[in-house]
Amino acid sequence: MSAFSTAADLSKATLLGRYLLLRTTMTSPTRGNLFILSAPSGAGKSSLIKALLEKHNDIKVSVSHTTRAPRPGEENGVHYHFVSVDEFKQLIDKGDFFEWAQVFENYYGTSKQAIEEQLAAGVDVFLDIDWQGARQVRELMPEVKTIFILPPSTAELESRLNSRGQDSQEVIAGRMAEAKSESSHYNEFDYILVNDDFEQTRSELEHIVISARLEQKAQAVRHQALIADLLK
Repeated sequence: MSAFSTAADLSKATLLGRYLLLRTTMTSPTRGNLFILSAPSGAGKSSLIKALLEKHNDIKVSVSHTTRAPRPGEENGVHYHFVSVDEFKQLIDKGDFFEWAQVFENYYGTSKQAIEEQLAAGVDVFLDIDWQGARQVRELMPEVKTIFILPPSTAELESRLNSRGQDSQEVIAGRMAEAKSESSHYNEFDYILVNDDFEQTRSELEHIVISARLEQKAQAVRHQALIADLLK
């Protein structure tokens, strides 16, 4: 098996059905925006999301399912929904995932129902997923805003991974190779942010969210009553 396998074998009919289901609430005045944030391990993605959530209570991050073991400090249902491989495959068979992928020995997936409920409630949702998942989501929702975070340099990325004190040099070498593979897909994303100055990068990420909220499509739906009154 290759290092990466995805749900790309889903039938077109299944993909279309999921897309139409997502579209049913897109005309709601309270419809939220969907964002994807991807980055190689160590680029600072998790810290950026945390900082954004601390400032905005109308933004949520999707809690993904995974078969990997919890890391120190991670809580089930908060950082991930930790499940067994058998449980994960059952969820795949039931069609419960918006997107899913196998990255080496671990599976990762995003709950379709959870995303739909949050967007319908007017919440802006961030998906913390890789380029594979981003491709799948874009097939279902072309409107999704995709953002890729780059580290300032290869040396800085390696330094950050070492400073965690969690992984062996062999694991870090693997993560560096994976970072190169991940970064090669940068051109598939709408936005690229270089996380050199954390506060500046956080501000840039915040501006992307604000910009999406001010787009004509979103504003036209949000203020449809006002526009209708003005055009009488």
